[in-house]
Amino acid sequence: MIFGRSECGKPPVEPVTLKILVAGGFGVGKTTLVGAVSEIRPLRTEELLTEAGRPVDDTSGVEGKNTTTVAMDFGRITLREDLVLYLFGTPGQERFWFMWDELSEGALGAVVLADTRRLEDCFAAVDYFERRSIPFLVGVNCFEGAPRYPIEDVRQALDLDEGVPLLMCDARDRESVKEALIGVVQHAMAHAADRRETVTG
Repeated sequence: MIFGRSECGKPPVEPVTLKILVAGGFGVGKTTLVGAVSEIRPLRTEELLTEAGRPVDDTSGVEGKNTTTVAMDFGRITLREDLVLYLFGTPGQERFWFMWDELSEGALGAVVLADTRRLEDCFAAVDYFERRSIPFLVGVNCFEGAPRYPIEDVRQALDLDEGVPLLMCDARDRESVKEALIGVVQHAMAHAADRRETVTG
């Protein structure tokens, strides 16, 4: 159990804890994103890529990558004294997608990372969260040397609904990642409020 610090004799605040998923294709920066903001040492389940996996793992565009997440990444960030996010990075390769159902249990929302060099790699994550009505935001990870496109062109290429937030981010930069996480929390809260209104209205 996590408790906030007491202030001027006030009792400690027990924060609200929320679960956020970080999804996207292979090599898109999920592990990097979790590590950039986690206030604890991130839990990683990375294994070396092997020659046996080369025919299965498409490394075009990320040729320098030599490890892969096989289960999940886990980190934690305190946004405010009363709000803590638990971050769960999902594995990117298709052969590990069976983990997604387990990881998505109880999730408030998700950040789907996209790479403009391999945009099609995030289609599966977008489809997954759309089908399950899990609120998500798309963050275009700004890799060095990757082509830059106007946001609306990326939205059209991904066939995203207008209501899905889309932003540029840098998975290595703590402030950029925090902005994306705050964005997905706000989007998920608005989504929940809309659903309540629909039910009661």
